[in-house]
Amino acid sequence: MAFSSINDPIVVREDIPQAFDEIWQIIAKPGNWWRGADRVAIAAECRNARSCTLCERRKDALSPYSVKGDHHSVSNLPGVAVDAVHRITTDVSRLTKSWLEECEEAGLSDGQYVELLGIVVAVISIDGFYRAMGVPLEPLPEAIEGEPSSYRPDAKDHGAWVATVSPADLSEHEADLYGGLTQVGNVITAMSLVPDSVRMLKRLSQVQYLEIQDVPNPACNGGRVISRRQMELLAGRVSSLSECFY
Repeated sequence: MAFSSINDPIVVREDIPQAFDEIWQIIAKPGNWWRGADRVAIAAECRNARSCTLCERRKDALSPYSVKGDHHSVSNLPGVAVDAVHRITTDVSRLTKSWLEECEEAGLSDGQYVELLGIVVAVISIDGFYRAMGVPLEPLPEAIEGEPSSYRPDAKDHGAWVATVSPADLSEHEADLYGGLTQVGNVITAMSLVPDSVRMLKRLSQVQYLEIQDVPNPACNGGRVISRRQMELLAGRVSSLSECFY
């Protein structure tokens, strides 16, 4: 299993590297709209964005849209996809709906965007854990051959930037997404246009936060050593530092 180095020098719970390994396997295989090689390339661009000069200049600018130039890329992904990965990784709080519409006009479909977003979210979360542990990042997985499924769930316009799947509209293919909840927050449904993006988010939440069905219960702390109040204090602080929309 990958992620064995995570236990050196500090021992962590067994379920954490297991979850990370499962997510690496999901990233490696063909998705709904991207091939496995493309998905691993998205993960590589996510890591690369942290040292991109253009991203640094945009981050320092009053408006990122005032700074022109080319990203330092390490993949053969389309330019619009590279730009999306880099912006999400380095300056997510200043993304706009009009920017996403421009991406779609440039050839990045809504499904491709959501699938890309899910991979970036997973890589940032896992790599962030590694950096906090002070250990080298895990090598990216080897891509699995195959073609994308082109599967699109029964997603509708619920007021988000992209179509989403509500608990009321789940088919048998997405029945596992929301843990049986009839109401879930937008932060969970946001990536439901690509169900595996939600599944990766759920798996990360399970080991780094809470089971999705336990989130609405303020008395639940998932059996952690710290209390739920302490968990939310840490989550709020991290969200603030990360300039999270939510």
